[in-house]
Amino acid sequence: MGAIDTFTLCDGDVSVRMLSLGCITQDWQVPLAGRLVPVVLGHAEPDAYRAAPHYMGQIVGVVANRISGARFTLDGQTFHIPANEGPNLLHGGAGGLGQRLWRGTQDGPRAVRFVLDLAHLEDGFPGRRRLSLQVTLCGHRLRYDIYGETDRPTPMSLAQHSYYTLGMDGPLWPLRCRIAAGAVTPCGPDRLPAGQILPLDGLAHDLRTPRSLARADPARAGIDLNYVLDGGGFREVAALRAPNGMGLRLSSDQPGLQLYTGAGLGAGLGSDARPLAGQRHAPFHGLCLEPQGLPDSVNIPRFGDIIITPDRPYRQRLEVEIKEDTT
Repeated sequence: MGAIDTFTLCDGDVSVRMLSLGCITQDWQVPLAGRLVPVVLGHAEPDAYRAAPHYMGQIVGVVANRISGARFTLDGQTFHIPANEGPNLLHGGAGGLGQRLWRGTQDGPRAVRFVLDLAHLEDGFPGRRRLSLQVTLCGHRLRYDIYGETDRPTPMSLAQHSYYTLGMDGPLWPLRCRIAAGAVTPCGPDRLPAGQILPLDGLAHDLRTPRSLARADPARAGIDLNYVLDGGGFREVAALRAPNGMGLRLSSDQPGLQLYTGAGLGAGLGSDARPLAGQRHAPFHGLCLEPQGLPDSVNIPRFGDIIITPDRPYRQRLEVEIKEDTT
C-alpha cells in the first residue's frame, strides 16, 4: 500500500501530528496546568491505523455517515456501493477516504496540504474527482479547509472524525457539551435516519444549554445522533468543557453534526494497536463531533442536496480551538 508519511505542525507550545493515510490527526498536544497533554485519541504507531476500526482521526467519505441499502439514484442511474455495515454503507465503505494514502506537502511549520485523486467509479461513486485538504495550526486553533471537484455530478459530504478527550484519561461522562441545534434526524435500530426532523424541545439530548454527557444520556447507553444545526454559514456550532478546565469550541459551515460518544471504542482492536502514552481506547473515553451533510441525503431529498458538479465544487471549513480556560 505504500509508506505512511508523518507531518508535524507547531505553533508555540501546541503541536499536531498528521498522517498521509486518511489525513489522520494522530496527536494534538496542548498545555494544561504547565504540562502538555493529548486532547484527541490516537494510535502510537501509524501502521496500526491500516486495520484499526473506529475511523480514528480520519477524514471520512466521500459520503460520511450512512447510505441506506448502499445505493442511490442519480440522473436516472442507480449506483451500488459495496456495503460495509450490514446491507448499508458507512463513511464511504471499505474503499473510503480514511484508508487512502493522500499526497502530503508541508508548507512551513504550521500547515500541510493533502491531495487525493479518485477515478470514475473507483470507490463505487461516479466522477473523476480531486480532493484537497489544507490543515493549518494557528495557536490553539486547528483549521481544516476541504475542497472537492469532479468532472460529472456526484455526491460528496466529508467529515473529520477525531475522538476528543480534552486531556481526560477516563470516561467522559462529566464532560459538559453544548450543540447549537434545535432538532435531530432520529434513527431506527439500524441507525439509519427515519426521514424525519424532530424538534428537541424537552428532550434529554437537547444540548442548546450546556449539560454533562451523564445528564444527556442518563442510561449511559451511548449517543450516536445527527443534529440539525441552527443558522447557516460559518459559525460556532458546538462547545465542550472538561472538569480539568480544558475547553473546546468548534465552528463549521455544515448543516449537520454527528455526536458520537464512543460506546464502541476498543472493540476489534489488534494487539499492535497501542494507544498514545497515557491513553486508553475504551468505551466512552473519546467523543466525536462530526460536521457534515445530513445522513442519507442521497435517498432523502428533504435532507438537502449534497450533489456537486463541475461548476459547483465541494467546500467545507472546520475550525477547532482547544485550550485551558484560565479565566
